[in-house]
Amino acid sequence: MVRGTDGTDFFMDYRNADGSLAEMCGNGVRCLGKLVYERGFTDRTELDVGTLGGVKHLSLDVRGGSVAAVTVGMGPPAFSRSEIPMVGPAGDPFLSEPFELGDGRTVQATALSMGNPHLVLFVDEDPAKEPVTDIGPRLERHEWFPDKTNVEFVQLRGDELKARVWERGSGETMACGTGACAIAVAANEAGLVPASTVVRFPGGRLHVERRDDDVLLTGPAEKVFDATLGVDWIVARGLDAT
Repeated sequence: MVRGTDGTDFFMDYRNADGSLAEMCGNGVRCLGKLVYERGFTDRTELDVGTLGGVKHLSLDVRGGSVAAVTVGMGPPAFSRSEIPMVGPAGDPFLSEPFELGDGRTVQATALSMGNPHLVLFVDEDPAKEPVTDIGPRLERHEWFPDKTNVEFVQLRGDELKARVWERGSGETMACGTGACAIAVAANEAGLVPASTVVRFPGGRLHVERRDDDVLLTGPAEKVFDATLGVDWIVARGLDAT
């Protein structure tokens, strides 16, 4: 995180667990909002943060001097294959199409970008029972996605969407902000949920509201721990220590 330029308040440079650059992280930018406010880098509750996936607007819900939740304007989804990116005719979408998982099953799938690529798979079984750690790595590197992709396993559960996610460059994670947006948008496009819905991951619930020109992501922000990273640790992982 650094001070922003070109009219933004801050800039977020985000790395995956393997050290690769990510265009955007919805949960990461919400945590940035909590950090900069509670550490005194800003006293504003409306912030514009630059990312490799574009400028994101943050609204901080401050209670008793602490940030309890953050809403992020994630921007509009992109469906054309050239924008995801995904192989095939550049302007064509991949919406609610049959997709082979490679284990004998074919499911309904949608591909889209929320600043980074996503493949949303609608499964019949509880995602808790899905072999995410087997299928996820293979689909992350599927030949249709030249920049790899995030993969979401989703089931409609009442008025919510239950999901697990395999993140590009990080493996399975407890939740994913851009993934929640991709899931909600894909489900809305398929007529499964209204424009405002909840996505439930193993790590908790995120609220997503799809608007005409934006997707709003809202979730809690809680401090978990403090840590100090030395220069040697940073350099050993090939990151910039300046």
